[in-house]
Amino acid sequence: MSIAKQGISYFIVGLIQLLADWLVFILLSFFAVPVIVANIVGRMIGALLGFWLNGKVTFRASTEGNLDKTYLLRFVMLWMVTAAISTLAVGVADAFKGLYLAWLVKPMVDGVLALCGFLVSRHWVYKKKT
Repeated sequence: MSIAKQGISYFIVGLIQLLADWLVFILLSFFAVPVIVANIVGRMIGALLGFWLNGKVTFRASTEGNLDKTYLLRFVMLWMVTAAISTLAVGVADAFKGLYLAWLVKPMVDGVLALCGFLVSRHWVYKKKT
């Protein structure tokens, strides 16, 4: 698949993933789950959905539809870095300006992280094994 087609597919999967993540984050934080915990749980839900969809659709040619432990380990390493950055950003927003700003900041921060994640996913996480 060309980089343009992968980019479009990654974008669509990312929107689905971001929506699931964001809704879980809002729902949990609305019911008084601490923002940091709500963000991590939301990101985990979105990550599981995104790993599966991107492996089966976006990067299928590389993975041949087989999402084994190598791809999962690489994905988890990428997720840990992006989750830390996202959690720090929403935690700071919440601490300084409150929950509503954290709700607004989250999709913006995660959108920027998604752009970086596409490149890392394409060239490392779902890279075809030789």
